[in-house]
Amino acid sequence: MFARRPAALATALAASCLFALPAWAQEVIARAASPGDVIKVEVQKDGMGKLAYTIQRNGKEIISASRLGFNLANARKLDGGFSLRKQAVSMHDSTWEQPWGERQFVRNRYRELRVDLEQKEQAGRQLAVVFRIYDDGVGFRYEFPAQKQLPVAEIIDELTEFNVKSPATAWWIPAAELPGLEEEIREAPLKEIGIANTPLTVRLDDGTHIAFHEAALVDYASMWLRKVDGQKLRAMLAPSPGGPAVVREGAFTTPWRTLQIADNAAGLYMSDLVLNLNEPNRLGDVAWVKPSKFVGVWWQMHLQSGTWNYGPNHAANTANTKKYIDFAAKNGMRGVLVEGWNKGWESNWGHGGADFSFTQPYPDFDLPGLAAYAKSKGVRLIGHHETGANIVAYEKQMDAAYKLYAQLGVDSIKSGYVHEAGSALFPGRDGKPVYGHYDSQEGVRHFLKAVTEAAKYKLSIDTHEPVKDTGLRRTYPNWLTREGARGVEYNAWGNPPNSVDHEAKLVFTRMLSGPMDYTPGVLSLVGADGKTFNSTQAKQLANFVVVYSPIQMAADLPENYDKYPAAFKFIRDVPTDWADTRVVNGEVGKFVTIARKDRHGDGWYVGAVTDGEGRTLPLALDFLDKGKRYTAEIYRDGDNADYRSARRFDLVTETKTVTAGDTLQLRLAPGGGQAIRLVPQK
Repeated sequence: MFARRPAALATALAASCLFALPAWAQEVIARAASPGDVIKVEVQKDGMGKLAYTIQRNGKEIISASRLGFNLANARKLDGGFSLRKQAVSMHDSTWEQPWGERQFVRNRYRELRVDLEQKEQAGRQLAVVFRIYDDGVGFRYEFPAQKQLPVAEIIDELTEFNVKSPATAWWIPAAELPGLEEEIREAPLKEIGIANTPLTVRLDDGTHIAFHEAALVDYASMWLRKVDGQKLRAMLAPSPGGPAVVREGAFTTPWRTLQIADNAAGLYMSDLVLNLNEPNRLGDVAWVKPSKFVGVWWQMHLQSGTWNYGPNHAANTANTKKYIDFAAKNGMRGVLVEGWNKGWESNWGHGGADFSFTQPYPDFDLPGLAAYAKSKGVRLIGHHETGANIVAYEKQMDAAYKLYAQLGVDSIKSGYVHEAGSALFPGRDGKPVYGHYDSQEGVRHFLKAVTEAAKYKLSIDTHEPVKDTGLRRTYPNWLTREGARGVEYNAWGNPPNSVDHEAKLVFTRMLSGPMDYTPGVLSLVGADGKTFNSTQAKQLANFVVVYSPIQMAADLPENYDKYPAAFKFIRDVPTDWADTRVVNGEVGKFVTIARKDRHGDGWYVGAVTDGEGRTLPLALDFLDKGKRYTAEIYRDGDNADYRSARRFDLVTETKTVTAGDTLQLRLAPGGGQAIRLVPQK
């Protein structure tokens, strides 16, 4: 008879303890709204005690009832039979300062809804779900208290769902594929995706944008998203080679499941939600962490004019490295990266079988001498540790390798984990080596261990082939940047090169997670065997502003920078540490314009890029200080520039005086861009 009763009546009956709530009825057990009343979250329970949540924005439901819970290997599942123990709503509003970043000061304003739950039929087993509700999105996580009913949680599957109500278009990279995070970014209706990595960005039919991701990924498996029905997404945990995806003892919290929500794509990038959901800095004074630009012995190997391994064409030799050190010193670059300096590159290193030494250089590379020579020139070597994803071997040498670098004055390391997905070699849960996914719980533990151990020696880390960024740079500011997407080296290989819309996709997908070592600035626009880039020269300059990293590599050969001095001037001038960032406009995969203010000066820098379509984009300069006049140093595509022809080198440099009341019209060629330096006039 309950099938015809309204939900409100069923709720009343349950409250009177005369009847159990029917399975079809949803009872709202907790709700809260964001500080500006923009976003509302409701937590529901059905007649079987199963949990779900919904999200409304400006009164419109955008996430329909979406399941919460877990399947466990060692106990009955945490799904159903829940009753509410208590709920609490609190308000938080603070501002914190980043030691480096896209903006110096970050406001952290949210309303928190805490829902404490109990499974009475499971001896009173407890679980809490905590929501932090911002005006620009929602983060929620599960909290497991220490309890004798569940001393160890062996999580097989997380049942968390994201049920997107309105028809949506999605941009994502597939998960669990061989290239890891270096798949091409795809676009399709949300209902057509399979297994996606995050950030997963969607645009609803009314123009609202949502980015699904996670924050504070610590000692837990990375979350993928699988489409299970229609537009319903369900969490899928990266598998462990040792059994359950996650094994945790005692009290613990999961990573935050995050939804950044905005009117448009530009609003997504302006959100600090993921960063705010991480814990504050645990390292104390981090003045030793140095944002900067660098050059390196790197691109010539991708051009196949030098080798990583020892031999007649070995690129990482003393004489060649000195040339790069001299170039860096002359042009104000702080760092020189050297890849291929250490023994082991001749091994079969790319599939978890690496046999590298991280302390022994090849005979033609004078590590102590070069470190001292660089320091005498005001430059630092940037260390390089390619592990081949043999994490067992790397962890055995890690302390000695870090200690050596610290003794030599090398204060940052680019680490690499080249492998195909599923072939990383970890210390297993039983102590025996096992092969598995780099973003499994074992992989997540290692990547953070590498960073925290490096901090003991005041070393900063730039991780390549990494686990995805989830904002941990707030907690560990020495984790400066990482790769985690297709970088510029794909343009050298050309199989295929990065698509012409790649950067315009990156900004609103991968870059929502954090900084990327993209290695921009290849002014020659040519890879190995004459392979050409899908880019103009102006776009290469714009990428220094558009694709953010606190350490930026000027990736081209020194002789090419000597060949194009006008363009190279912008690369020399542009900083890597910002006081403020503004996304002026943008659409996923089409175009974007970003303005950033120098943290250590009064200048602003602008970068704009487009896809294969030429565009004219308005740039209102209202972010400039009123009452001041600025000199705009403009680097733009020539009138006939086009990435598909030799005209991709057409670059016009010009200057003009502007004020905060002016609007510039940025003309971008097909596949092009524009870079601007705005300097206050005295």
